[in-house]
Amino acid sequence: MAPGSLQVVTQLALPQLTLLGTLAAGAVAGLIAAVAMLLPMSRQPEGFTPAYVAASVLRRTTPDEVRFRDANVAHYGAGIVAGVLYAGCLALLSAAFPELVAVDGVELVPHILSVVVVVLFIYAFFAHLVLPRAGRRIYEEQATAVRGQWLRSSLVFGAVLVVVGPALVSVVG
Repeated sequence: MAPGSLQVVTQLALPQLTLLGTLAAGAVAGLIAAVAMLLPMSRQPEGFTPAYVAASVLRRTTPDEVRFRDANVAHYGAGIVAGVLYAGCLALLSAAFPELVAVDGVELVPHILSVVVVVLFIYAFFAHLVLPRAGRRIYEEQATAVRGQWLRSSLVFGAVLVVVGPALVSVVG
């Protein structure tokens, strides 16, 4: 290899590694936010119903037939995917917006916009796409309560992401 080729390979590989690191950090932030959601979910009248509804759609069964483990997998899996969505939005928006104010090395405007996108996506996706597919009975009997639960849960997720996101993403950035 010529002396300058290692430098060229490094310059080409670093952006991809940084993006992968950012997405991985977003996944961890999403997992932490999903764990943080457990406290407010446990205090809601509907409790963990949204996770059972999501798992029932994935398993193509009724929420009553879903096991606790499957509801947990759906809940934490959704948190991880939402965290990756946050990191992807952050990477795209950081490239689109000029640098103004940074928190822990993460630009504030792209960070806040990314959190808003994720919170809106989580709520809209689960409340308006997943819930109607959960079955006629739960949709008719508990739709308003479960949607309210998802709204509160997605806001808690966003609040945790506001704090945890920059701390984790700045480590790899």
